[in-house]
Amino acid sequence: MKSARIIVLTVALAAGGVSALLAGRSGKSGPPEKTAHNVSSSEILVAKKDLSTGTKILPQDLQWQAWPATVKSKNFIHKDKRPGAITKLSGLTVRTPFVAGEPIQEAKLVNAKGAGYMAAILPSGMRAVATKISAETGAGGFILPNDHVDVILTVKQRGKRGQSETILSNIRVLAIDQAVEEKHGQKVVVGKTATLELPPRGVETLELAQERGSISLALRSITDARKNSPEKEETGRRINIIRSGANEGA
Repeated sequence: MKSARIIVLTVALAAGGVSALLAGRSGKSGPPEKTAHNVSSSEILVAKKDLSTGTKILPQDLQWQAWPATVKSKNFIHKDKRPGAITKLSGLTVRTPFVAGEPIQEAKLVNAKGAGYMAAILPSGMRAVATKISAETGAGGFILPNDHVDVILTVKQRGKRGQSETILSNIRVLAIDQAVEEKHGQKVVVGKTATLELPPRGVETLELAQERGSISLALRSITDARKNSPEKEETGRRINIIRSGANEGA
């Protein structure tokens, strides 16, 4: 018992001495012996600016940034393991948005020429539908991916004057199938097929319209494209108009 008390007392004295030593050090002025510079870090690839869905990655969009080794993920791209990552990832398309300074993850990128690209950039609840166009029905070849257009239906009947009506408004163009053709001695880009981003009811509107007549696309300005169009919410009414028109023509 006596020896046990001696051991306990010795441990208590030792603990008290350590506490006093630490208290004395904490009261000293000046920086601590260990600084933040001793915290290990590594460089990882991050977004240099905000990158939205559908953005094509350019070298200047990415940069290497020091990152604490304690906060790491196997999905991050480390410079010491992949020094040429910026060049390799250039040309890929953003599938999920990045904010400036966010670590780049390849799972959020997609190859624009690979399978699944269209499904990757299509917003939830929307559909991708293709429609044939020409230089005359596609704004002379000036429509490009990410432009916004109005979809116009033109119906011609024998002995009657043709009628045109805007059936869908402010619609985003997802892709244009383009071919270079000669026209008046100059090379111009003419789209053959336009792929449009539509809600389910808009798909029905377009399909019914293509059965009734010819489809044309009218290019909208960038300023107008940012505005919400009430006609997107009226696709149900448009379907009824087109369907009733088809019944009358029959």
